[in-house]
Amino acid sequence: MANPEIHDDAWRLTHLGRLLGHAARRFDARVLELMAHDIDVPLALANLAARAQVSAAHIHITRHVAIEGTRLTDLAQRAGMTKQAMGDLVDQCEAWGLVVREADPHDSRARLVKFTAAGLAWLQAFKSAIKQAEDEFRSEVGKDVATVVAIGLEAYAGVEGVRDA
Repeated sequence: MANPEIHDDAWRLTHLGRLLGHAARRFDARVLELMAHDIDVPLALANLAARAQVSAAHIHITRHVAIEGTRLTDLAQRAGMTKQAMGDLVDQCEAWGLVVREADPHDSRARLVKFTAAGLAWLQAFKSAIKQAEDEFRSEVGKDVATVVAIGLEAYAGVEGVRDA
C-alpha cells in the first residue's frame, strides 16, 4: 500500500533548496537587469545583458577572474565547471570583448584569462549591481533578517567571515 504522506507534496515546492534556487535566480536576474541599464557598461555588453544573452554561467567569469589574470583550469575549478565548459564561456566572453588570453609570464606553456578595458567596466558595473541588489534585498526583508540570512548562508556554504560587517 502506498504511503499516504507521499500525497502531501507541498514540501516539494517549499523546501530550503528550492527556495535558495529561486532566490539565487531572482538575485542574478536583478543584477543582470541593473547591468543592462548601467551607463558605464559598454553598449554592446549592456545590449547582450538586456536581451538575456548573458547568463549566470557568464557571471562565473566575472566572479572568478583575478585582476592580474587567471588560468583556465583555475577558473573552471573555482566555478565548479569542467575545463571544456569554462573554455566555451571564455571563448564567448573573448568574442564579446570582456576578456583576452595572454601568455602567463611564469609559465610559457600556460595562458591567463584577463579582463579587457571593457571587461573592467563590466566588473565595476557588476560590483555596483551587486551592491544595489543587496540593498534592495535588505530593504525588502529588513536589515535584521538580511543579516541573519547572510550569516546563515555563509555558515552553510562554509565561507564564514568573507563579508564586511
